[in-house]
Amino acid sequence: MRRALDLARQAAGQGEVPVGALLVLDGEPIGEGWNKPISQHDPSAHAEMLAMRDAAQRLGNYRLTGTTLYVTLEPCVMCAGAIVHARVSRLVFGARDPKAGAVDSVYDVIARPRLNHVVAWSGGVLEEECGAVLREFFRSRR
Repeated sequence: MRRALDLARQAAGQGEVPVGALLVLDGEPIGEGWNKPISQHDPSAHAEMLAMRDAAQRLGNYRLTGTTLYVTLEPCVMCAGAIVHARVSRLVFGARDPKAGAVDSVYDVIARPRLNHVVAWSGGVLEEECGAVLREFFRSRR
């Protein structure tokens, strides 16, 4: 999660909402990303999406079974859906998102038993630090 926080700070430095994500397989990082929807002119360029794209390219496979995704903010509906479709095994997130969180806060996309893949998850890891990065970013923009 500390690496994901570093990535979130990179996003903030580029004027992007500070969210960072790291995908790990067998204890080794295989993909990383930070929010880039503004700079890439791409509404799907969320940290999670970019980390999964990075890993899929490295592995040569769109299925990311056996992986753990660390992300500083609870994923949105789009990212949660992609996490399920990619077959990520485990999700660990920092701050909860009371406006758009799609794991626990607003929606429950990740662990729907009717889906063809259920992702194990835990939230609140370094929650205060992850939330502080977001709060500072938005405070500085007001």
